[in-house]
Amino acid sequence: MTTSIASRRDFLKSGAAAGGLLLSFSIAAKAEAAEAGVRPLNAFVLIAPTGLVTITAKNPEIGQGIKTMLPMLIAEELDVDWAKVRIDQADSDPKLYGRQFAGGSMATPLHWDELRRVGAAGRAMLIAAAARDWGVPATECATRPGVVFHPSGKSATYGELAAKAAALPIPDPASLSLKDPKAYRIIGKATPQYDTARIVTGAPLFGIDVRRPGMLYATFEKSPVFGAKVASADLAAAQAVKGVRKAFIVEGGAVLSGLLPGVAVVADSWWAARKGRDRLNTRWAEHPTSGQSTAGFARQAAELAAAPPARTLRNDGDVDAALRAGAHTVEAAYAYPFLAHASLEPQNCTADFKAGKLEIWAPTQNPEPGRQLVARTLGIAADDIVIHMTRCGGGFGRRLSNDYMVEAAWIAREAGAPVQLLWTREDDIRHDFYRPAGFHFFTGGVSATGDLVAWRDHFITLGASPDQLASSAGMAATEFPARFLPNFRLDLSTMPSGVPTGPLRAPGSNGLAFVVQSFIDELAHAAGADPVAFRLKLLGDHKMVGDGPGAYNAERMRGVLLAVAAQSGWGTRLLPKRSGMGVAFHYSHLGYFAEVALVRVAADGAVRVENVWVAADVGRQIINPSGALNQVQGAVIDGVSVALFQKITIEGGQTVESNFADYPLLRIADAPKVEVQFVNTDYPPTGLGEPALPPALPAVCNAIFAATGKRVRSLPIDPAYLRA
Repeated sequence: MTTSIASRRDFLKSGAAAGGLLLSFSIAAKAEAAEAGVRPLNAFVLIAPTGLVTITAKNPEIGQGIKTMLPMLIAEELDVDWAKVRIDQADSDPKLYGRQFAGGSMATPLHWDELRRVGAAGRAMLIAAAARDWGVPATECATRPGVVFHPSGKSATYGELAAKAAALPIPDPASLSLKDPKAYRIIGKATPQYDTARIVTGAPLFGIDVRRPGMLYATFEKSPVFGAKVASADLAAAQAVKGVRKAFIVEGGAVLSGLLPGVAVVADSWWAARKGRDRLNTRWAEHPTSGQSTAGFARQAAELAAAPPARTLRNDGDVDAALRAGAHTVEAAYAYPFLAHASLEPQNCTADFKAGKLEIWAPTQNPEPGRQLVARTLGIAADDIVIHMTRCGGGFGRRLSNDYMVEAAWIAREAGAPVQLLWTREDDIRHDFYRPAGFHFFTGGVSATGDLVAWRDHFITLGASPDQLASSAGMAATEFPARFLPNFRLDLSTMPSGVPTGPLRAPGSNGLAFVVQSFIDELAHAAGADPVAFRLKLLGDHKMVGDGPGAYNAERMRGVLLAVAAQSGWGTRLLPKRSGMGVAFHYSHLGYFAEVALVRVAADGAVRVENVWVAADVGRQIINPSGALNQVQGAVIDGVSVALFQKITIEGGQTVESNFADYPLLRIADAPKVEVQFVNTDYPPTGLGEPALPPALPAVCNAIFAATGKRVRSLPIDPAYLRA
């Protein structure tokens, strides 16, 4: 499937279903194929004779509100009463839907135009059906919610017209006019999430809630050292536990194969499976990465920083000469740790293998790669696998990997019955695809006039080589402030690692914003400049810097920076001792965000984040304001939690932390007040799940410096360092 909206062609097919109108929608299809009878993508809209409208949500719902937001786009242009809309979750079906995934904050930019056209095409067909009945031109007819009407007084409900509309030719979606935003009744209106009532009453929605006839329960024990094979396990002891049906060793393969070596226990109840697992007394074979550790990575990074870099990603101007000529030079070493996703619902999957075919119920962010991974691992055809997408109890990028799906499928085949695999919290934290740790060794120079004139960053990251980095461990050569000063150098060196890594909410940016915006703050203070004014000067009078995927709109960033400064009362507040305000901005996932944090640091070093102000530019339209506010506030709280508490420590090639006691998350009582304003600009709307997180970390750390004079250069924040 092409990901270019401009190159897509949208096709609709209609068919009678239960006497109603069934609309389908095809992405990246050929007109000739559609006319030849190739079935289009699965139904998006079903209008029943009663007028009830069912809209299918194609993408996984991981808590970001997409199951509500995408149907809002269709409903707006279809012109229906939202109170009469019901929403169904689609199954995974790439032949019908194209790619279905939740990640990258891409749901809005990928679907803003095309799903509105699905609704507009349905409305056009209903109007055409009414016009034919009444013998009038379609151009004379109009709609109000759920009704087509004519100036003569004739009218008909959508339910009455649905079956007739289904028999009409399909209009070309590209030819249809879309609503003037001033006429929106659904888009732009705060709309509760569709599943909220079911969530708060405990209705079954999530993967963990799936129940199948004859279903068994499974646990799967893997080596603490990632990828180590089973040396021995007491299967008989596990099978002696009441309710345990079977225990067996899985040979597995490499970390990225999706199926690690381990021991599966299958039982009548999950608790019985867990008790059986506790009796396995598994011993693990030696593994080459057992000598790796967090402390070891830090030592290697320091050694590499003192040596010539392995590769230079960008080298503008003459950094060394500019540093010699500058009035002030600042050197600083920054580091951020591995992070776990810690989604509230641990990884789980239900699988049923029968006669060479597989049915899966999974809380996955990326079902089709999961299907392909399972097919390769089990040696079956991808077409013989059906995947039902359940609601995800959080994801944050963890459920882009489908290792739990492969495990469940393998165990179900061996068990000969439907099986639900459920990880423990310890499994979840100790067998993640972690946000990679990173190290940055900066040198910067400012002139006597307060200009940033030189910047050098030796970035030490994880990877087999500078050309083969670990997942989510890279840094673009266009990362700000590249291109905004004449002398800029970005070097790269790598360390091999056996720690599995992957994307975590705002991948890359969640660490890079911390180090970049914190070091910019250091340089502002070295220049004796106000941190907001220093950043504005750095952005200069540019509008667009660069082009293509690396383009950076400095005008939009100035807009949010000025907005958040005014919103927070920057420079005007009288603050008590050991309180301070910090500012940061960052561009990621097509969103421009600036944030100001207000913190108070107690005498014992404890940090209390009291307020965070956010100015966000994600284009001209906020589709669901309540969902948008939820995403921004949640991302900021996520960022504050990362800054204050979270780290994964590697010792002996394995994860030390195991549960929320030693991997704490921010609690409700400690959450700051988060005030959000959206700065509307005339650009296409973009996503909100991720870009609010990155600036939160440096804003908090810069505020700590303002409160204490102590610079935070590694995370999480250490209260002992901040004691009075």
